[in-house]
Amino acid sequence: MEDSGQLAKITIEAFDNENFAASSKSDITPNPIYLPINPESFTQNFKVEFNQEQGQGNQSTDSRYSGTKPEELKLDFIFDGTNSIQGYNSKLDKNFVRDQTFEESPLSVKEQLKIFMNTVYDMNGDIHKPHFLKVKWGDGFKFQCILSNLDLNYTLFQSNGEPLRVKASATFLNYIAQEERVARERKSSPDLTHARQVKAGDRLDNMVYDIYNNSKYITQVAKANGLTSFRKITPGRELVFPPIDKTSS
Repeated sequence: MEDSGQLAKITIEAFDNENFAASSKSDITPNPIYLPINPESFTQNFKVEFNQEQGQGNQSTDSRYSGTKPEELKLDFIFDGTNSIQGYNSKLDKNFVRDQTFEESPLSVKEQLKIFMNTVYDMNGDIHKPHFLKVKWGDGFKFQCILSNLDLNYTLFQSNGEPLRVKASATFLNYIAQEERVARERKSSPDLTHARQVKAGDRLDNMVYDIYNNSKYITQVAKANGLTSFRKITPGRELVFPPIDKTSS
């Protein structure tokens, strides 16, 4: 955590496993780098996909939900070597790059990029892919992700061609470990047996719709629970919602 009163910088931690935990099998540990200067803003992108295929002879289509895309985070910031930007810190983290020795700060833009690329882009030979990342800004923003896109725009150079300023646009894709993702999906899957306790005001048709996204299976649920009436379900009773035979009416 940053010292009290100091401006919190965006940090990027690198991990060699999808659970975002330190590993004793690798020399890569949560060793954060600090972006040299915070972006003025960042962009989050949320996308819901619908199947909008239109049947032959139809004038309109029924947009059916097909999935929710992983959240994207886009950061726009700069790497600078002019020493002219107030609050700019070119140190990053010299200890992160393996087999690479840097002289004392300030680091050149080329050295800053080396550290950044090693963290977010370069392949880790232990896992044969780039690192899993955790982007944090103070205590208010945390984002587990992988890099999906990086644009580097070189805008200023020394006389010998060395870059003096680079504008970076990085897009990170939210990442959830497979075990956690499967657990989330199975928890709400209509293909598994669910148990719900009836609360005051609950209606069976609404409960069926919440589980199966369709209330037409109310007869099968009532039969599975030995109910003789759809309208009278006793608060406190536990109802079972089994996998449904969707070929039945």
